[in-house]
Amino acid sequence: MVFSSLTFLFVFLPIVLGLYYALPMRYKNALLFVSGIVFYAWGEPIYVWVMVVSTLIDYTAGRLMYRFDDNQKMRTVFLLMSLIMNLGLLGVFKYSSFVVENINWLFSLNIPNPNLPLPIGISFFTFQSMSYTIDLYRRKIKVQKDIVAFTTYVTLFPQLVAGPIVRYSEVADELENRVIGMNTIANGIGLFIKGLGKKVILANSIGAVWTSIKAMEYGEISTLTAWIGILAFTFQIYYDFSGYSDMAKGLGRMFGFHFPDNFRHPYTSRSVSDFWRRWHITMSEWFKSYVYFPLGGSRCSTFKKYRNIFIVWMLTGLWHGASWNFVLWGLYFGVLLIIERLFMQKVLDKLPKFLQTAYTFILVVFGWVLFEMTDMASLGSFFGVLFGAKGTGFADHYAIFTLLNNLVLFILCAIGSTTLVDKLTVKMSRKFHQATAIALPILQTVLLLISIAFLVNATYNPFLYFNF
Repeated sequence: MVFSSLTFLFVFLPIVLGLYYALPMRYKNALLFVSGIVFYAWGEPIYVWVMVVSTLIDYTAGRLMYRFDDNQKMRTVFLLMSLIMNLGLLGVFKYSSFVVENINWLFSLNIPNPNLPLPIGISFFTFQSMSYTIDLYRRKIKVQKDIVAFTTYVTLFPQLVAGPIVRYSEVADELENRVIGMNTIANGIGLFIKGLGKKVILANSIGAVWTSIKAMEYGEISTLTAWIGILAFTFQIYYDFSGYSDMAKGLGRMFGFHFPDNFRHPYTSRSVSDFWRRWHITMSEWFKSYVYFPLGGSRCSTFKKYRNIFIVWMLTGLWHGASWNFVLWGLYFGVLLIIERLFMQKVLDKLPKFLQTAYTFILVVFGWVLFEMTDMASLGSFFGVLFGAKGTGFADHYAIFTLLNNLVLFILCAIGSTTLVDKLTVKMSRKFHQATAIALPILQTVLLLISIAFLVNATYNPFLYFNF
């Protein structure tokens, strides 16, 4: 699906952009709405109705809240209608099998497992759509009466299936009035090419290393092999997801929208708290605004403060998938955040910056083991190999061969995950402004051609966050 969607995008995008720039402003939203439906239906032809139903529910709830603006009880009813229906769709499609499996296991029952396919991006578009009704209920935004404008917001195809999660308040003005100029378009093209390169050159290449190691019997691999594998996944998931986010932001700019940042060099973080201010920022902000703060945030008793963190991170884990490893992953980070608030942050502040970053990076890597291993037995075995308690020893020929064969790739991934490239680009732009203005489009064109070549020849091309 992913390969065909990217291929479809390269055919689809020039047509949509050509029509978009040619049409008067009053027709642009309608084109984007239709384009979003077509793009989503290309990858999800059966369950496109789930997205349509979610959108109509929240549009209707919003209009009814506006209609009964002076009746707080009715407004609450319509908010609950939105939340129940959206979370109900999410629950049925994403969590029904998980619930049935656990009930059968706990009570020795044999309830048939529905095994419903997961609609692509359902966690993203339901959360995005719900942000509208919640903020409208809080009177933070104005009602959107134009159904075309609202459906355009939910179905914006650049970020429809894998984020970033764009709240209505962030694009409300641009839905009605947006400025599209050559600089904006050029900036958008540059962001898109950057994201495409991160995805198809770095994420796919390093991800192939992890795929090979993941398929092995963990008791028969060396400790070094396990570390190579999980470090490969660590870089894969970063370049895969941040690459898609850059592509989405770039496409948004081409259409006149400014989507929020979703990543800010998270692997340079100096604490776990700092990491979650830099990784999947829009998801963290969503849970903070709509779960953590309503529970009381940190302005409550000590017990409730840590309870709130525990609840938010359990839900964050479940948001990523209906499996116990995701729950463990969420609780793992919840516990780490609580420990940092209790005492660890004070300890970190006294350490050199490189040790703070090393501490955070290692803990994040362990987190990715929890995230990636859906089978509990495999999870235990892999951790055993990482720490040398299982496996074939520290290193073997396969580990050394794989490391040497991919050393340059690992170095590129490591450098690219820091701020070094951005700082160097800014410095060169300031010092050699005219030369940079000429060289940049050339470099972007070369990167685009290389990315297309990688894409055409790819046999391995997953988008990891399409699964969430």
